[in-house]
Amino acid sequence: MKARKTYSAAPRRRDGVDVVGLLRSAGLRPTQQRRALAELLFAGGGRHITAECLREDAMKAGIPVSLATIYNTLNQFTDAGLLRELAIDANKTYFDTTTHEHHHYFVEGTDEVFDIPEMELSITDLPEPPEGMEIARVDVVVRLRPKS
Repeated sequence: MKARKTYSAAPRRRDGVDVVGLLRSAGLRPTQQRRALAELLFAGGGRHITAECLREDAMKAGIPVSLATIYNTLNQFTDAGLLRELAIDANKTYFDTTTHEHHHYFVEGTDEVFDIPEMELSITDLPEPPEGMEIARVDVVVRLRPKS
């Protein structure tokens, strides 16, 4: 029988990330599952990840968690400002651990997502929003494919 990895209540630091402090500063209670998922998300630097990929990472790490819990946690982290949601199409949503304003490349066929260097894209002359509305953010996704 394979032993399951357990997570203690003590603050965890990986690659300089205090996940308990991170969760508390975002107004989230650092439950065992939130801490475990935050460690997977934030310990390795910037990531673009789907709920399904995070579930695979959790399973490999011995963290028993349902896909529904992962979706709920990702949405809570997004609402708290810890993640940025990136909807590629109706069937694929990525969550980005880099939350500042930036844009993305998407490689068709491999579903790879990566950041466009900030100096390579400039958006100017945005339209005036309708009365009573304001622009929340602008997301640009540049779709790539290998040359034929």
